[in-house]
Amino acid sequence: MTTLAEQPHFREAVSDRIWKAWWRDEGHALAEIDDRVGQSLGAGPIPCALIAASGERFVGTVSLIESDMDERPQYSPWIAALWVDPEHRRQGIGAALVKAAATRAFEAGIGMLYLCATPDKAPFYMSLGWRQIEENVAGLNVLSLSR
Repeated sequence: MTTLAEQPHFREAVSDRIWKAWWRDEGHALAEIDDRVGQSLGAGPIPCALIAASGERFVGTVSLIESDMDERPQYSPWIAALWVDPEHRRQGIGAALVKAAATRAFEAGIGMLYLCATPDKAPFYMSLGWRQIEENVAGLNVLSLSR
């Protein structure tokens, strides 16, 4: 895994995947999402996007952000926007991305992380050691992981 800051040529792919997966159907412009992704190009631990690649081919991404749920401002930071291209799924890439993001956060001194997932996706994160702390918050389950 590498960071988007280390491989900025993947910015377009990251923005495209995140936009199509979560924001396009909500009426958000691709440029808006690309601006958010661009914030991950800094040197700090948050925000940060991690990249999985096969050579120069984009495979997947995950982000570490301050907040992912307006309904839960007390929780921070969050792992968000996990995406693996369909042809690379079920190969452990998503799990590796989530673990790499958590490791990066913990190495930066962060003691607790959060994420939200649809009820059908929550078991995936729980299999990685995440603990469900809330159900049905705006239709999503909230999970946490401590150092």
